[in-house]
Amino acid sequence: MKKNLSFILLIFLAIRAFGQTDGKMQAPKDFAEMKIKSEVIVATKNTYGYNIYVDNKLLIHQQNIPGIATNEGFKIKNDALKVANLVIEKLKKGQMPPAISIDELKKLNVTY
Repeated sequence: MKKNLSFILLIFLAIRAFGQTDGKMQAPKDFAEMKIKSEVIVATKNTYGYNIYVDNKLLIHQQNIPGIATNEGFKIKNDALKVANLVIEKLKKGQMPPAISIDELKKLNVTY
């Protein structure tokens, strides 16, 4: 359920970031050509999350560790940054949504 909620939030943020025309989401320019940056944020219980901005518009606000059932963020600030960078790589490759799997968290040596 938490994963579904994250996906719905991602779609909502994408629509908000890129606008609508006649009830349909406008296709963004190729993400590879857009300015994408991340920002590590403080989340609940002294943990960390991240924001992803596309052309200075907030696209993703991630306060918990994606891909696992938890309401807490990353225990280590650098883990949040590693995952945010992976999300940016996926966006630049055109992967939408840029979901993160448990296997990817393990490959990044993320503590959860």
